[in-house]
Amino acid sequence: MRVCLASTSPARLALLRQSGIEPITMAPEVDEDAVADAAEAERGAPLSPEEVVLLLGRAKAADVVGRLRTDQPDFDGIVIGGDSMFALDGRVYGKPHTAAEATRRWTEMRGRTGVLHSGHSVYRVRPGEPAVEAHAIAEAAVSFSPDVSDAEIAAYVASGEPLFVAGAFTIDSLGGAFIDRVDGDPSTVVGMSLSTLRRLTGELGVTWTDLWNRSQG
Repeated sequence: MRVCLASTSPARLALLRQSGIEPITMAPEVDEDAVADAAEAERGAPLSPEEVVLLLGRAKAADVVGRLRTDQPDFDGIVIGGDSMFALDGRVYGKPHTAAEATRRWTEMRGRTGVLHSGHSVYRVRPGEPAVEAHAIAEAAVSFSPDVSDAEIAAYVASGEPLFVAGAFTIDSLGGAFIDRVDGDPSTVVGMSLSTLRRLTGELGVTWTDLWNRSQG
């Protein structure tokens, strides 16, 4: 059973590898802002963070499935797509991109709890047959330590790690020391909920352990 990750995120790739799965990777060609703007225009109202991450996760997976059909018509396996957003008091925190913005966010987040929303889309792809999809949203509440000092924030931002990740933090690297608690599947905070993926693959008739193709030695 082959696995294609519709993402080039190092964190998502590492998560699957740690779970015994060595996927091929393919970057989705999706204009995320355009997709979200079109959906909001059609509705005539803003989308919630949960709706956005599911919309984008599904769009990314569908794009890769379509290109696999052309580039690798013999592909037999699953395609996994996802998207994540962090929200604090209803405000969405995407990737900060700049040191100043990352510092501002960490100053706001310390001592508080926000929610990481993660959309998941899984396709079962077989040669010559229509692809079948299952999707779901996972959430995890993240509580940041109240005693994180300004000096620690400055050092963390200077590391560069928080600049290009949703919410300006990680749990599986340098940022983990500044997080007191996670309520929910911790892997959701990394980028994908493994328990959610297992459930979705099961809905598609695929046993999770059949995806194990990586030596853990």
